[in-house]
Amino acid sequence: MIFLKALVERTLLQRLAIPILALAAPLAVRADLNQTNLLTAGTTINLDTGAVGSSGGDIQWTSNGITPQGSATAYNIYPSWPLAQFDSISILVVSGLIQDYSNATIPTSQLRVGDVFGVHTNGAHWAKVIVTATSSTSLTVQFTTFGVAAGPGSGNPGSPSITSIVNNSSTIPAGFPNSGIAPSSIFAIIGSGLADPGLPVLQDTTAGLPLTLNGASISVTVGGVTTHPAIYYTSPAQIAAVLPASTPVGTGTLTVTYKGVASNAAGILVVPAALGINNYYTNSAVATDAATGSILTYTNAGTPGQNIVLWTTGLGADPADSDTTFASAPHAVSTPLQIYIGGVAASILYQGSSGYPGVNQINLTLPASAPNGCWISLVAVAGGVLSNTTTVPINSGGGACLDPVSGLSGDQIAPPSQHTLRTGLLTLVQDTNSKNVVTTSASGAFESYTGVFGPSNSVSPGGCIVQNLTMTPAFGAITGLDPGTIKVTGPGNVAVTLANQAGIKGAFSGSLPSGAIPQSGGSFTFTGSGGGDVGSLTSVLTFTNPLLTWTNPGVAANVDRSQGFTVSWSGGNTGSYVVVGGTSTSAPTAGKPSVTSGFTCIGNVGDGQLTVPSYILSALPTGTGGVMMQNDVYLSLSAGGIDIGLTGGVIGRSVSATFK
Repeated sequence: MIFLKALVERTLLQRLAIPILALAAPLAVRADLNQTNLLTAGTTINLDTGAVGSSGGDIQWTSNGITPQGSATAYNIYPSWPLAQFDSISILVVSGLIQDYSNATIPTSQLRVGDVFGVHTNGAHWAKVIVTATSSTSLTVQFTTFGVAAGPGSGNPGSPSITSIVNNSSTIPAGFPNSGIAPSSIFAIIGSGLADPGLPVLQDTTAGLPLTLNGASISVTVGGVTTHPAIYYTSPAQIAAVLPASTPVGTGTLTVTYKGVASNAAGILVVPAALGINNYYTNSAVATDAATGSILTYTNAGTPGQNIVLWTTGLGADPADSDTTFASAPHAVSTPLQIYIGGVAASILYQGSSGYPGVNQINLTLPASAPNGCWISLVAVAGGVLSNTTTVPINSGGGACLDPVSGLSGDQIAPPSQHTLRTGLLTLVQDTNSKNVVTTSASGAFESYTGVFGPSNSVSPGGCIVQNLTMTPAFGAITGLDPGTIKVTGPGNVAVTLANQAGIKGAFSGSLPSGAIPQSGGSFTFTGSGGGDVGSLTSVLTFTNPLLTWTNPGVAANVDRSQGFTVSWSGGNTGSYVVVGGTSTSAPTAGKPSVTSGFTCIGNVGDGQLTVPSYILSALPTGTGGVMMQNDVYLSLSAGGIDIGLTGGVIGRSVSATFK
C-alpha cells in the first residue's frame, strides 16, 4: 500500500465539503440575511446589510452588467438554476470556488433569469445571488448572505434543525436503494442553526477530532446504543462528522445539540457499507497516481495498467483504526468490493483506511482493456451496494484525454488559465414515444465558455452511470454567440428557419413535420447566414439507410433490477453510438416520499446490442418509468468565430417500463 499523507491533506480533505451541491429538501439558515431587491442603472447594494444606494456597497448594476465594488469579488456560478431550488445552494458551494472569484464585471448577457453568482463581500461574508427578473432598465435579484443576521451564536440560540443526513462524498439522499451511512464513514448533517456562524474550518486529525465544535455536538442512537461522532467541520447549515465504528447497523435517530439546545431527532439509516467516491467538477472521481500522487484530470489522463488510488468513504466499520485521530499504520477493511471501470472489472490492490478518520483509500490497477475517453465510468459495489457513479479520464498514450463521441480533447474540456472557447452545436432529433407518436425537431446552440466544461451525467462509450435526478450543474461562465439566421433543409421539401429560444442569445429551435426523417435515411443541410459573432456556415448531416431500429423493445416492459437486461438493434450509421437510458419512480408510502432515479449507458452501434448491468439497476427504486434507446450521429462543424463545432443527429425511441 502506498500511503500519501501529504496528498490527502492537499487534494482530498480540502474537498470533503465541496460535493454538497444540491439536495431535494431546501435549506433555511436562520443566521443569514435573505432579501429581494430591484436594481436600476447605477444602483449599488450592500449584501451585508441589504442597503441599496448610488455608491459604495458590494456590487453595482449598470448596462454593462454586475461589477464588484471596493474589495468585493464575484464569480458567476450557474448559468441556469430553478428559483425554487435556490435555497439548496450551500455556503460550501459558494466559498468552495474562491480561486475563481475576481473583481471583473459579470456581463449583462449572462444575467438571465435563473443565473446565480457568488459574492465575497467587503465585510468578508459569502453571498449567493440569483436573477429573478430583467428588463432594459432594471435587474431584480434575490440574495442570501451567510452568517450576517441575528441568530444562533448571538447569545440566544434558537433550536437547531436537521433536514437531511447524507454520505459526505456520494450525497445520495435518503430513500434510494444505495443510501445510508456506514460506520467509520464521513457523513454530512444538513439543516439550520446547527453551530456558530462562520466559514467551515477543517480540524486537525493529528491532534484528534473534537466531539464538540463551535457549540455543536452530535448523538446517534441505534438499537439502544448511543455514540458521539467526532466533527471535521461545522457551519450553521452543515456539519461533517465521522460515524463511530461501534455504531450498530439499523434504523435510529441523530440529534445535534447546539449550546445546550437539542435539534429534532432526525432519522438515520446505518448500513454495513455505503461507499461514496469523492469527486470534483461534476462526476469526476478524485483518483491519483499511486507512485507520484498527481490527480488524474482531463489533461493528465490515466493509462491502462496504471496503479491509482481512489479516495472514498463508507467501506464499513473499521474498529482497528481511530474514529478521531490520524493513524500512521492504517488497516484494511474486508468488505466485499468490486470496481468497474468502463464496465471492466479492475484488480484491487488495497482497500481500507487511509489513516485519516473516515477516509478510505482503494488502490487498484486500471484494466488493460479499459476504453479510452474523458468520462470513462467508474463505479464500486461494496457489500453488494452500488456507490455513487463517477468517471475517470483514460488515454492509452497519457496526457490529455479525447472524447470519441464529440471529438473534444482534455485541453478543450479544461482549457488552461481560464481560456475562453467559442462553441457551436446543431442537432436534428427524431423521437418515437411510448405511444408511437413521432416528433422531429432541430436546434442550435452557440456560446462561449470560460473555465471547465463539465456536462452533468456524461459517460464515455462502454460505461453506465446512475443519476438521482437532482441538479448537477456544470461550472464555468457561459455567454451566447450570434450566428445570424439558422435554417435546415432536407428530403420531402423540408425547409425550416429556426426561431430564437425565449430571447436567449445563441439559442435556436424549430419543429419539422412528423417523420421528416424517413426510415431510408437522407441528407439534411444546416446553413447559417453569419452574425455578429459567428461566420456563415454549411453542414450536411446524413442518416444512412436504414435508420436504427430497436429490435426487442419488449425487454423493457418488466425489468428485474437483480438481473441485467440486453437491448438489441439493427441499422444505424456506421461508427456512431447508441445510448440506452431509463428512469424509475417509486410510489409514495406512509412516511416515505416518492424518489426517482435514472441510468445512462452508451455503446458502439456496430456491437448490435448493449447490456445494462444488474449493479447499475440495483440503484434504481422499484417503480414505474421508461426506457429509451437512441442512435447518436456526430460530425464536426466549422465556422468562423468558433473553436469547437459539432452537428449531431439523434434517432430515438422510448417505451414504458416497470422496475421490480
